[in-house]
Amino acid sequence: MENASKALIIAGAILLAILIISLGILIYNQASGVVNNNAMSEVEMQNFNQKFTQYDGTQRGTTVRALLQAVLSNNLSVDDDSRKVSVSGDVSMDASATSAPTDSVNTGGSYTVKCEYSESGANQGLIYNIKIERID
Repeated sequence: MENASKALIIAGAILLAILIISLGILIYNQASGVVNNNAMSEVEMQNFNQKFTQYDGTQRGTTVRALLQAVLSNNLSVDDDSRKVSVSGDVSMDASATSAPTDSVNTGGSYTVKCEYSESGANQGLIYNIKIERID
């Protein structure tokens, strides 16, 4: 009788250990899923970059104004500061700006637009800055 009760206690302890290990694995899998969801998928990254890469190259002033509005719209709509885009060069706009500096763009002028991509970190491959230079 004494051996049977010890066997039941040992069996219960083994079942409890298995339950605790399973619970730990479940929590780990859920936590790693949350971490992986913070990174953008390849398609999301292409869609994000497409909003700005269409303006790459030599552009007229009216197109540059449209680009500035697109950057402003993006920056106001995203919650994550690391996905905001800044503008530098002859026309500049901080990522936290609340209005686009369209007054500094001559609609009849020509500009070169170059997108700069993040090379490291969680946002690797995303555009983080757009350089706009006036062509005289």
